[in-house]
Amino acid sequence: MKRMKKPILMLIVAMVASACTTQKSADEGLKDALEDKFYIGAALNGPQILGDDTASLKILHKHFNSIVAENVMKSGPIHPREDEYRFDLPDKFVEFGNENDMYIVGHCLIWHSQAPRWFFTDDEGNDVSKEVLIERMKTHISTVVGRYKGKVDAWDVVNEAFEDDGSWRSTRFYEIIGEEYMELAFKFAHEADPDAEFLYNDYSMFHQGRREAVVKLVNDLKEKGIQIDGVGMQAHYGMDYPSIEDFEKSIVAFAETGVDVHITELDIDALPRATRRMGAEISDRAEYQRSLNPYPDGLPDSLDIALNERYMDFFDLFLKHHDKIKRVTLWGITDHQSWKNNWPVRGRTNYPLLFDRNYEAKPVVKKIIETAKETP
Repeated sequence: MKRMKKPILMLIVAMVASACTTQKSADEGLKDALEDKFYIGAALNGPQILGDDTASLKILHKHFNSIVAENVMKSGPIHPREDEYRFDLPDKFVEFGNENDMYIVGHCLIWHSQAPRWFFTDDEGNDVSKEVLIERMKTHISTVVGRYKGKVDAWDVVNEAFEDDGSWRSTRFYEIIGEEYMELAFKFAHEADPDAEFLYNDYSMFHQGRREAVVKLVNDLKEKGIQIDGVGMQAHYGMDYPSIEDFEKSIVAFAETGVDVHITELDIDALPRATRRMGAEISDRAEYQRSLNPYPDGLPDSLDIALNERYMDFFDLFLKHHDKIKRVTLWGITDHQSWKNNWPVRGRTNYPLLFDRNYEAKPVVKKIIETAKETP
């Protein structure tokens, strides 16, 4: 048998090496490129937690290393009646995260919007006293956090407690207990699991009023010796709001308090705005209009390109401040599962996530991976 000529051998070796590099690049996910920057997470729904949506889970395993439950750990679903807890799905969610070595976030302990009605009233429908509501808060937090002690990494302790101008939102917790409910919630959570991380989470955090209110909140809690480890900046945003500059101001301001910044609930809405409000208030629904569902069969090329660029603008910002950011979490995995398809008007077809209806990565995913690898 004749020996292979050296130039041919070198060419074959180079081709094999190139093929291996190409395969490695193809197998690389977001979590691999971002592993020394921040966690990259996704919210899971029921079918994903149960393992039924295998196509989404394949994406999750490749690209994400953090999870949060979209709905099943909110107080209404997990604690529908005073003497009843529904831990079946939350148990499976936490088990899945631990089995796959993921950074697990419990969402959320205290939130006015999906709290069960019994929390605030007695058997006759009257408002409970301050003392009763505090005890119910303590029981709920102690039971839920205590059940997952050592298994859940971080908790959204209180969700959406402020208005855009920085004033306290007039929730039932605030009306019955007052401002004290905030520090009590963090105290109860810490008592239930001293080793977990505890976060305050809110939307429209680019507003100066909210920014200043949350900075004050963090500083006040820390001065009182109450543990708070991070601020969650919900990112249900659009093509023209917020400005990158305003969002960056809040990232810097929260980091300067000495806590971690978490980018939470990220999705970008490319459709026409249905209301003037830019947050995530569930009650803020608009009547369905055909003009608000302009792209039922897919975004036009120009808007699709713009959406990818908008996503990259945010990830450029996140990578710039990766020393301040602990986690970036998408509110879902693929477009067809997003809550944005039905909010704030039912029946809309939306495209707000990084993976499309065919379970394919959008072009920006490759760009994020490339940019992350080039970012020191």
